[in-house]
Amino acid sequence: MTRDGLTEKILDIKRQRDLKWSDICAHALPLSPVLTVGALLGQMRLGPDAAVKVGTFLALTSDEIKMLGEVPNRGMPMPPTDPLLYRFYELLMVNGPAWKALIEEEFGDGIMSAIDFNLDLGRQIDPKGDRVRLVMSGKFLPFKYYETDHDAAFSVMLD
Repeated sequence: MTRDGLTEKILDIKRQRDLKWSDICAHALPLSPVLTVGALLGQMRLGPDAAVKVGTFLALTSDEIKMLGEVPNRGMPMPPTDPLLYRFYELLMVNGPAWKALIEEEFGDGIMSAIDFNLDLGRQIDPKGDRVRLVMSGKFLPFKYYETDHDAAFSVMLD
């Protein structure tokens, strides 16, 4: 079975058993639902305990459970064609330069980690129509200046 095949199987199980993502995510606690769903869709990986709990709940084979713990190939073709995903792409393209400038002014030269990262998703009730609430939190990683051992560098170049 391929990772894409496992994702399709998980979606079939979810559909057949009339499950919500929250039903499945309850078996991966305390992991974030975003990370758990991302893993089940093939973009993240689950640790061994969470993979066993979720995989057992979904009645996956032992090989499929192991596959949930493998490092995936992440990403998607760009730009995305799904309208919801495209809106995120659009948010980044329009607001990204301002976000970058504000982060650099506050923290300095560096990046926000997408590995040491949390994302909370929720519903914000609003009389004009409910809103999607996203809260992102990533560790700031300052740009690291590095030096070289000139003698070692030149000896490698001369060999």
